[in-house]
Amino acid sequence: MSKKIFIACDTKKISTVKNIIKHSNTKKLKVGYKFGLEFINSKNGRSFISKIKKKTIFADLKLNDIPNTCASTVKAIKDLKINYLTIHISSGLDALKATKKVCGNIKLVGVTTLTSIDDYSLKQIGYDKKLNKLIIHQSKLANKANLDAIVCSAQELKYVRKIFKKEIITPGIRLNSKKNDQKRISTPKEAFKMGSDWLVIGRPITKGNIKKNIIKLINHLNI
Repeated sequence: MSKKIFIACDTKKISTVKNIIKHSNTKKLKVGYKFGLEFINSKNGRSFISKIKKKTIFADLKLNDIPNTCASTVKAIKDLKINYLTIHISSGLDALKATKKVCGNIKLVGVTTLTSIDDYSLKQIGYDKKLNKLIIHQSKLANKANLDAIVCSAQELKYVRKIFKKEIITPGIRLNSKKNDQKRISTPKEAFKMGSDWLVIGRPITKGNIKKNIIKLINHLNI
């Protein structure tokens, strides 16, 4: 089975996204495209996504609102024909269930705790739990809400995999030690080894020569 990655299209420029899609074509990996708030909220971003055909599309909206608003948002973006959609597990069980109910063919993905957060940041927000314990708790909630997938960093994979048996998506992936704005990072090889199904990779692929970066990733994974 081929390794699966989502390339994070973190830009508001359609020309940049076209370039990413054009140069990331490879038979060695299954490649999907992740669009976050930046691109989806850009002037023509939504319209562009609605016209993409035959690609796996991940709308990283990170919904976090009352149940009715989360569910209504899913109905509002049905025309985009997306495959995956994120919601914060911290939005609560009722919101998770209400959103899942209206998702249809869209896979609902629960976001545990962002990879830009560490124990110190959690304390600042007002959480008493340690990061690992919080993520275990969130994974159980994702199960209860029957979510299709979960987002967690590679550092929590060993705990999450014991609880959550469906798809796991891992961000914070780096081919070197540059953290940028992430706190909990890992290499692609480590993440797959620990049980991730999909990796989300942005800058290590999109910065510089995309084709060469894809080859570098393939070589790193020995495939």
